[in-house]
Amino acid sequence: MGKIIFYEDRNFQGRNYECSSECTDLHSHFNRCNSIRVDSGDWMVYERSNYMGYQYFLRKGDYPDYQRWMGFNDCVRSCRMIPANQGSHKMSIYERTEFGGQTMELTEDCPSLYERFHFNDIHSCKVMDGHWIFYEHPHYRGRQYLMRPGEYRRFHEWGSMSPRVGSIKRIAM
Repeated sequence: MGKIIFYEDRNFQGRNYECSSECTDLHSHFNRCNSIRVDSGDWMVYERSNYMGYQYFLRKGDYPDYQRWMGFNDCVRSCRMIPANQGSHKMSIYERTEFGGQTMELTEDCPSLYERFHFNDIHSCKVMDGHWIFYEHPHYRGRQYLMRPGEYRRFHEWGSMSPRVGSIKRIAM
């Protein structure tokens, strides 16, 4: 069971809210979020309600201000715990929508999509095993997108405004 605590002010001050499961709308619990403490579990926090907007992957640890989790602002409106996975990871990525065009299979992290496959755009994907994170830029930088098991026929289905993916990382214990 995971536990995350959101604080309105920096350095774990001010009004706080403790959460141990996913929550689609945190707005009623706090107005802003300037620090977070993750006591256990892996979490994805979202800028907007219903798992929309900027996404931030957080592991156990202290985040005394929103810049520490690479936040663009102090707005956190939803969160979800990511189930622990000690097993295998498997994903297929496609160069076209609806699983069309060239396909590549991943079972390991990919620090630079371009260096490995000579392209940067993923238009659709199938996650067969495990949870993954797409990063906007190489070497796990930029905007993040949680990829849960399932099918994504178009890039906007994982919350992106663009098919650009620079790197891909497994979420593993």
